[in-house]
Amino acid sequence: QAQLVESGGGLVQPGGSLTLSCQAAGFRLDYYGVGWFRQAPGKERESLSCTIMSNGRTNYADSVKGRFTISRDSASNTVWLQMNNLKPEDTGVYYCAAHRSYAGITCHTDEQKYDYWGQGTQVTVSS
Repeated sequence: QAQLVESGGGLVQPGGSLTLSCQAAGFRLDYYGVGWFRQAPGKERESLSCTIMSNGRTNYADSVKGRFTISRDSASNTVWLQMNNLKPEDTGVYYCAAHRSYAGITCHTDEQKYDYWGQGTQVTVSS
């Protein structure tokens, strides 16, 4: 059964750091794009960052550029989101998702393009 499993969420103080991981089970991510999304309380889910597994191309939302870093490892079938200088407005449920990307040109920010989703992990930034 194909699935994505996120981990690494938790409670952190403003200015702190967290690293989220997303591991695929039941399928290989080699020809996929993987994205991280966030749903803040009372808001729609938004795209934060994505990467193409085959070539490492990345994309970041302006709200996280310079603070978040997405990385990948094909051997472990895992994608990480390193989050630094966290702010209270970063609070929300974080999801990873994967879309097929045989051409590897770009990864999608549109969640409708994604084929698999993780269950989400809560990140709370508060003092």
